[in-house]
Amino acid sequence: MNPAQDSSLLYSSELTRYRLAPNPGPMSLDGTNSYVISAPGAAGTVVVDPGPLDGEHLAALAGAGKVELVLITHRHPDHTEAAARFHEITGAPVRAADPHHCHGGEPLRGGETLHAGGVEIRVLATPGHTSDSLCFHLPADGPDGSVLSGDTILGRGTTVLDYPDGRLGDYLTSLDLLESLGPATLLPAHGPVLPATDIICREYRAHRLMRLEQIRAALDELGADAGVSEVADAVYPDVDPSVRRAAENSVAAQLDYLRR
Repeated sequence: MNPAQDSSLLYSSELTRYRLAPNPGPMSLDGTNSYVISAPGAAGTVVVDPGPLDGEHLAALAGAGKVELVLITHRHPDHTEAAARFHEITGAPVRAADPHHCHGGEPLRGGETLHAGGVEIRVLATPGHTSDSLCFHLPADGPDGSVLSGDTILGRGTTVLDYPDGRLGDYLTSLDLLESLGPATLLPAHGPVLPATDIICREYRAHRLMRLEQIRAALDELGADAGVSEVADAVYPDVDPSVRRAAENSVAAQLDYLRR
């Protein structure tokens, strides 16, 4: 089968295809989107976030073309669990911000420009969800470019700040950086592809600022020294137990931001 016609890989933009990993859950939504980057006619590909250790999933990614390079958006296992095995299968270097998740490749740096799969890929340091979060900007992907946003921006819902590793101040700065890309197509690691990264960034920022106001109001009611659990009860009264910990992490990050 021609890799471009593989029904398990769907086009997400002119230069990218993706495959949904079989790992749905409260935090991963429908599952992790693993992306394959390649220019038309290019001999090689770049795979972003190989995802969970699932043989069928990895075989489909490896079969999409000769893998030149594997990129990791951040350390969470739904993105990295299969990285070492995928390196063994393909021989391609795996590069991430965190050296622990590199296999046969050097750590990535924000501001670095890569050329692989016939595509220019700009590495953006976007901490906040985690300290090692990266996004990958493809400036030639369509009229406005595209950005693979990992978990920094999702296709639906909002991003959890994995405090204390993830920090709100860092996250707001990262939103500023991504907003500067303008109406680039947003290619998230969870949820559907979205247009206009700049608009989504403004919506995300407005949501964070709204939550900050809710937490300030809760502190006015509960007292300035109220704990994370008390504030979470006030701000997220109906949160599903499966995502309670995530809600508390976000509250902790926002309390840290307000109390600095």
